[in-house]
Amino acid sequence: MKILNFVLGMVGTNCYLVVNEEEKQCILIDPAVYSGEIAEQIRREGLDLRAILLTHGHFDHIMGIDGFRKEFPEIPVYAHREEEALLKDASMNASLEFGRQYTFSGAAYAEDGDVLDLAGMQFRVIHTPGHTIGGCCYYLQEEKVLFSGDTLFRESIGRTDFPTGNGGQLMRSIREKLFTLPEETAVYPGYMERTTIGDEKKYNPYF
Repeated sequence: MKILNFVLGMVGTNCYLVVNEEEKQCILIDPAVYSGEIAEQIRREGLDLRAILLTHGHFDHIMGIDGFRKEFPEIPVYAHREEEALLKDASMNASLEFGRQYTFSGAAYAEDGDVLDLAGMQFRVIHTPGHTIGGCCYYLQEEKVLFSGDTLFRESIGRTDFPTGNGGQLMRSIREKLFTLPEETAVYPGYMERTTIGDEKKYNPYF
């Protein structure tokens, strides 16, 4: 497995291309905007883009969906079920506030604990409400990799002042669902650098 990080959009979101090199297939996580660089990377390596995964529905994680689906038709988009209302409301997902209304209504919705078998990899959905009500992380158990979106950052956590955010929920989500993962788990967040579960348990000032 290979993970490529592209920093995209007006606020510098980490968007990840997760590549199964044996199968020549890939998954895109949190497309902030459409990126010709990512599309060219996929074509250059002869990859088959199998799905888009959303950690949550804020504008800075979703506004590239339409562009990628135009370039790679019929690609499914997955999110947690609790995020449906936010994806469909430009005010709730903050795209209206930042100058360009954007909504998306074509997602396939997953539940906590679901395992998405995509591109020869198994992504376990971990529902982590707090940053948003339907925020989730994607965990690759075999590879000990977690895509944490805006739930957990390096020595920080996601903000909770947007619609459906809740500080108490966020802290419980991290303590009860993420800090129980193996300490060597590599954490790929929505912003800032990669970290590990062990380092966050030890150094994150919020805990």
